[in-house]
Amino acid sequence: MLRAFTQVDVFTATPYLGNALAVVLEADGLGTEEMRRLAAWTNLSETTFVLPPTSPEADYRVRIFTPSQELPFAGHPTLGTCHAWLEAGGTPRDPGEIVQECGAGLVRVRRTGDGLAFQAPPLIRSGPVEEPLVASLAEALGIPRDAVVDAEWADNGPGWVALLLADAESVLALRPGTVPCDVGVAGPYPAGSDLAYEVRAFFPLQGATVEDPVTGSLNASLAQWLLRTGRATAPYVAAQGTAIGRAGRVRIATDDSGNVWVGGSTVTCVTGRIEL
Repeated sequence: MLRAFTQVDVFTATPYLGNALAVVLEADGLGTEEMRRLAAWTNLSETTFVLPPTSPEADYRVRIFTPSQELPFAGHPTLGTCHAWLEAGGTPRDPGEIVQECGAGLVRVRRTGDGLAFQAPPLIRSGPVEEPLVASLAEALGIPRDAVVDAEWADNGPGWVALLLADAESVLALRPGTVPCDVGVAGPYPAGSDLAYEVRAFFPLQGATVEDPVTGSLNASLAQWLLRTGRATAPYVAAQGTAIGRAGRVRIATDDSGNVWVGGSTVTCVTGRIEL
């Protein structure tokens, strides 16, 4: 069966400089194994499948797959799927807000002046990281233990460990070996810069370390940590992907209730139909 298909570049207004996402817009009737097979074939960070919602509050439901597993939530797929759904003619119940249903529950998405933004979900796990794991991560990243200024669990579905380094230059200089778990690293730019933080995300895959170009879930949990501890003030812009030739820009804001919103530009690169 031919189904509507699109590829969206997320966290960039310039095609091919953000993080690509494959979206199957008419996924009714597809089984989990078929979804897994396509996600492995696209070999992108994530592939999503849009389905009718089961919650009366949601506008659509999405299942999110990496090439190797299904995720309950991920940030750049949330924005990219919403972009594709709206572009295909989706009409939200509330003109001011789109509600996405996913494995982690309901995620709210808003249109912004330069794209879309999702409300950061609650953290599943936070707090200090065990010292042996911090030491192991520092060794894997090729830096001394005392180069890690602070470490925090930043788990909002994907189980990120967040490390803070002294500055953005230190983050860009990382040349990691094999990391033992999913790890996000951030370092501040000098005061007065257009950018507040440089971010990089690494995860282990089949004995190797893979770097994610731009990571919404990590930036969401990083923002919750950095804002709570006074290391950042909203709004701010984080850069990601610089070290691998991308130019991702993630915009962090808060609302009057203190909720964190994670946003950026999205752009369609490929449209058509796919046989599934």
